[in-house]
Amino acid sequence: MNEKLQQRVKTFTFREHDVGADYRGLYDSDLGGLLTYKEVWSQLQDEDIDVMSARFQELYKSIVKDLVMHWGHVEYVLVQTVERVESFKYLGVNIMQDLTWSCHINTLVKKARQCLYFLRRGGGGGGLVFGAPGLNGDEEEEEDSPAVLLSVLVQHGQLGLCFYDSADSSLHYMTDTPDNHELHLLARVIQEVSPHVLITSAKQERCMTRYLQQLGQNPHYKPEVVTYPYVDFGLEVGKQRLLSANLPFLPACISDRDRISYLSSCISFDSPLMLRAVGALLKCLDRRRVGVELEDSSVGVPILQFHAYTLKGVVCIDRDTYSVLQIFKSELHPSVYKLHSGEKEGLSLYGILNRCRCKFGSKLLRRWFLRPTQDLAVLHRRQEVICFFTSPRNSDVLTTLQSSLRNIRNIPTLLRRMSLSNTKVTDWQSVYKTVYSAVCIRDTVRHLPQSVQLFHDISEGFSDDLQYIASLISRVVDFETSLAENRFTVKPNVDPTIDEKKRKMMGLSDFLTDVARKELEHLDAQIPSCCVIYIPLIGFLLSVPRLPSMVEKEDFEIEGLDFMFLSEDRLHYRSQRTRELDDLLGDLHCDIRDMETAVMTQLQNAILEKSSSLYKVLDLTAELDCLMAMSSASQEYSYTSPKLANHRKITITQGSQQCSVPLQVDGLSLLAASISHWLRKAPVDVPHVLLATNFHSVLQLGLLPSSSLLSLLTLETAVDGDELVFLYQLKAGICQSSYAANIATLAGLPSCLVQRGVEVSELYRTGRPIKRTDKASSDEQAKRCSTVVEKFLSLNLDDKDLDLQGFMKDELLPSAGELLNRS
Repeated sequence: MNEKLQQRVKTFTFREHDVGADYRGLYDSDLGGLLTYKEVWSQLQDEDIDVMSARFQELYKSIVKDLVMHWGHVEYVLVQTVERVESFKYLGVNIMQDLTWSCHINTLVKKARQCLYFLRRGGGGGGLVFGAPGLNGDEEEEEDSPAVLLSVLVQHGQLGLCFYDSADSSLHYMTDTPDNHELHLLARVIQEVSPHVLITSAKQERCMTRYLQQLGQNPHYKPEVVTYPYVDFGLEVGKQRLLSANLPFLPACISDRDRISYLSSCISFDSPLMLRAVGALLKCLDRRRVGVELEDSSVGVPILQFHAYTLKGVVCIDRDTYSVLQIFKSELHPSVYKLHSGEKEGLSLYGILNRCRCKFGSKLLRRWFLRPTQDLAVLHRRQEVICFFTSPRNSDVLTTLQSSLRNIRNIPTLLRRMSLSNTKVTDWQSVYKTVYSAVCIRDTVRHLPQSVQLFHDISEGFSDDLQYIASLISRVVDFETSLAENRFTVKPNVDPTIDEKKRKMMGLSDFLTDVARKELEHLDAQIPSCCVIYIPLIGFLLSVPRLPSMVEKEDFEIEGLDFMFLSEDRLHYRSQRTRELDDLLGDLHCDIRDMETAVMTQLQNAILEKSSSLYKVLDLTAELDCLMAMSSASQEYSYTSPKLANHRKITITQGSQQCSVPLQVDGLSLLAASISHWLRKAPVDVPHVLLATNFHSVLQLGLLPSSSLLSLLTLETAVDGDELVFLYQLKAGICQSSYAANIATLAGLPSCLVQRGVEVSELYRTGRPIKRTDKASSDEQAKRCSTVVEKFLSLNLDDKDLDLQGFMKDELLPSAGELLNRS
């Protein structure tokens, strides 16, 4: 390196100051400075850079030495040798070793491609295509790394989530759905979506905390977890952020009312947890500016599409379908004490099948109805259990198992209280009943056919840990005494020290009586009696009655005794003997409670170590309870088991249920267009669509394309005179008549009104004019009205005997009613 070049490099690289001044050591030049010295660095050789590196280390050591002398101590920041790198990012600029722009330009182009990804997807067929000619499309896609951000909120067993996919700028949402304590549903969603960022609330339930800890221990998948304050998950905050989101497909001049109306058609506003998660997601998108890094700060992250997310292998059913099919139906509780606090299940499919004996069985059955599975293996697993219990010879086993299921309690809540050392006597009873009943279920199931998968899982999953927990609780906890004293009490022969202290406590009464006799011998003769008492936390005290001469506090003093307090006209003292009792026996009651609490803590820890076995009990017993409930309903209503297959064809043999699903359509054209949309698709893409309509002309006018996918079915009926009889049999064909007149008669409408409806319908069908049934002319109506007015004007309103009410009733109201009926 020549001397001139070396001086320029030194000037560019280092600036030395006095230590006492505001010393910085090194300083970084801006981009302009780097460009100025570009030619200097371009002339450097490798050996020159090595010399500069050595020079830097020498300078650093001298700086540290000066700092130590000036301040007396310095912490080393740079402890490694400076390494040569090809590029380095500083102030948003990627600096190359040779000061070229290739790395920085590639980075900017990559970000631009990410921002414009959704436009490039429409590049075919005359669309816009970005990129220089000859650029490999595969390499372009590999450079794009669309991010997926998922926001989730869990509260009270309900799960609400949504996620944003930057690949197509779409927001996917899932309506609020119940999930279990292990968050199996959330785990499935994360497994399918694989989000890069997971957004949740800093205030969360224990199950969510436990799940995030397990997720962090996964070496193969570790998403970035972002926590926001709980206030960012507010419902109103989420709605406002959604209303103010950047929706490019909406016109800029749209009103807030129209914006709300449109969004309500895109995303469900009936799921509060999901809306709260959306609010936090939009906040994270705005902070990170996903896809709009190069845009102005006023430009928000675009949302181009809204999609309802459904797990793979799960049937998606909307709220309207649940309501119309009466799968669920909530009603106000008939009890006046629960009108404002809860609802009960009305007449619904869930209410008919819900004969579960434990609370978690009912919850699991509801989750099955909310997320119907398409997995044939799961469906066959359930069918084989139902078929087993529907057999009359297994009715005794069904009754035995259901009686045991009644005692299964809320295991997660009990274990949580144990972990917090906040258990009550009733909690210990619940744990013991649950574990004991689980052992009984296991022993019963082990005698059943192990070819049934659920029976095999219970036999293997209910380990000997349950027997160990049951026997441990039975040997330690004295439930009878615990209920009497309302606290945890240990049985005899568990701890010798506790037994000894209890023995002393039991004989304390006679012992204290003897001590009181000795105390009375040394008291003043004026004191007629005394007693020695034991008060927990205070100890042993001498109690004497208050004498009439003891008025002031000074009168309470007795020689050789220390006055403690006055209560209920009795004076309490501490004497030499009571002090000796305190030293000899101690605080027996508190000692016993402390020692029993220590035993309870050991018992809690032993149970918590086996908590995995208890959670497995909860899952398997809930499944068993659901399937036995469905088998009981199947027996009562003579349900038959469907044969499941992989093809998409449904065959109904002797269907005996009349099921009508009304479809609200705006006109015949909309109905025809909706049906034609599905008929023109490939068979593999067409779901099972069940449609009931009174638009018979959709077939009469030939508005539907011919397709083998279309099947026409109707329910067979018969007309006996004027009476319509439902035969409840499904047959091929179409209904030739709506039987509106018969249905109206069955509904209780007057026969004259029904007959008039039939006449009008026939006139309308044949194109003939429809005439009014009354023949009264306008002149007659005017004459009748004039008569009523003349009678009213002839009334003397000043006459006190005038019966105005009678006139209104007899003259005015009949005439007015007749006119209204004919108008």
